[in-house]
Amino acid sequence: MNPGGVSPHVIRLSIPVRQALAKLTLPVLIAAAFGMMLLGKADALLAERARMALADALAPIYGALSEPLGAVRAGVDSVRQVFTLYEENARLREQNDRLMRWQSVALALDAENATLKSSLHWIPDPAPSYITARVVADAGGVYARAVLLSVGPNHTVAKGQIALDDRGLAGRVTELGSRSARVLLITDMNSRIPVILEGTRARAMLIGTNGARPRLMYWGEAQPPAEGERVVTSAEANAFPAGLPVGVVHYSASHVPEVEPLARLDRLEVVRIFDYGLRGVVPPEGPAARTAFPERRR
Repeated sequence: MNPGGVSPHVIRLSIPVRQALAKLTLPVLIAAAFGMMLLGKADALLAERARMALADALAPIYGALSEPLGAVRAGVDSVRQVFTLYEENARLREQNDRLMRWQSVALALDAENATLKSSLHWIPDPAPSYITARVVADAGGVYARAVLLSVGPNHTVAKGQIALDDRGLAGRVTELGSRSARVLLITDMNSRIPVILEGTRARAMLIGTNGARPRLMYWGEAQPPAEGERVVTSAEANAFPAGLPVGVVHYSASHVPEVEPLARLDRLEVVRIFDYGLRGVVPPEGPAARTAFPERRR
């Protein structure tokens, strides 16, 4: 007799049985899977009801689990927002201090400027008139970088007037219709704008490249453009008023001075068309305009 009271024949038989059952587990599961697939194909309605019944049974469990997970997620978001607000508060405090310093400088310069103007009997330039127009299309026509404006039937827009958005110079009016106007952007290769480098007061020419940034050319050899220097318009040739903000100098990878426009030329929606009373260099008509209005033969 064995101490446990179990026959040795039973122990020897149980090992082969367990091995056989282990070998049959995988085929049985595969067969069950195929059976369920066939059952689903044979009776789609039954399979759908089974899935929905399982979903209904698991829905309360998912709901119960989602509440603590949602609470944990909300707590993590709250902690993240606290750190974000702390950093934002520090940044705003520093920015406020910097603006207060600039305000003091601006007030002093404004008072000095007013004193100098009164001493010189300065006559200010007249305020230009303007209209606001919505951009209805971009590109098209004979130019690669241009926008089409809807200006209404009784507009007063004229060729050569200046287009600006809320940040800086966008371009000039080059073509007119009865209800629309086309503005040639400063990035078009046909654009030529006399500019001044604000830091050194050096003069240069801003030339469009059909890319995102126009290029600076023809500056003085002794005063090359500096990285980050602001660029404003010049009153040369009576085409633009002086001092309109254009952009900031950035050197390309090939060390070519380009200007990052201040105006959002890639997403213009509303622009203002200013009439400064300048009748200098008027943009030429494109080939389409010359074809539509041919010159009369004398």
